[in-house]
Amino acid sequence: MKSTLTLPPRPPSISAGMLVLLLSLLALVLASFATLPLKWSEFFTAEAVHTTAEFLRGFAPPELAPNFVRKVAMATLETLSMSALGTLFAAVLGFLMALPASGRFGPVLRGVVRFKLNILRSIPELVWASILLIAAGLGPFGGTLALAAHTAGVLGRLFADALENASPLPEQSLRINGARPLVAFLYATLPQTVPQMMSYTLYRWENNIRAAAILGVVGAGGLGQMLKYHLALFQMQQAATVILAMLVLVALVDALSFALRRWMMR
Repeated sequence: MKSTLTLPPRPPSISAGMLVLLLSLLALVLASFATLPLKWSEFFTAEAVHTTAEFLRGFAPPELAPNFVRKVAMATLETLSMSALGTLFAAVLGFLMALPASGRFGPVLRGVVRFKLNILRSIPELVWASILLIAAGLGPFGGTLALAAHTAGVLGRLFADALENASPLPEQSLRINGARPLVAFLYATLPQTVPQMMSYTLYRWENNIRAAAILGVVGAGGLGQMLKYHLALFQMQQAATVILAMLVLVALVDALSFALRRWMMR
């Protein structure tokens, strides 16, 4: 019985185009350092260290009065609700826009919808919040709509790419055997992409937790609004409690999202 020797796979080669792209990115980074007036030495002067230490000492100890902790807990729930509802609205709208954006209704509609998705996600959440808070008024409603608008553009693009990259053979087989287009899509293409779509949605929910905390700075409610208020009044101990609540909320949502993604991949 002869033994066959298997050669190790050849290392991946870098094409000329990829090399030019990497060198261009490196040149761009070097040019950024050269053109920006970065004064690194001023970060490590004795005055800077002393000022920073004095500033940080103002945050200790955090405010733990029961009434204030209760207010922080309510603001935490408000931030969580903003992020969850905003992500849910965005997932529904993104999926509806992903269907034509994936080319299922022709190339013309694909280009139009993808252009709209580009507009939605190119505008940051803070800009959306500034616009929508004028229309919806101050509070979490405008912040929720701002999260939904930006995230719909992101998820719509990701969902469309997932639908385009799905294998067309199962759906074609069902349609050849007499299944209607909608039934073939629901039973063949959609099951291929649902785990990936859910993973994208959970990841964006993690990001929206942080974004919802920041949107409060422009009046969208939640922890961000409390943080802006107490920092404006130089109430550092109260601000420290709000920051700790933000850290705990982000850590809990990250852990929950990770557990859900692991469960879906089983």
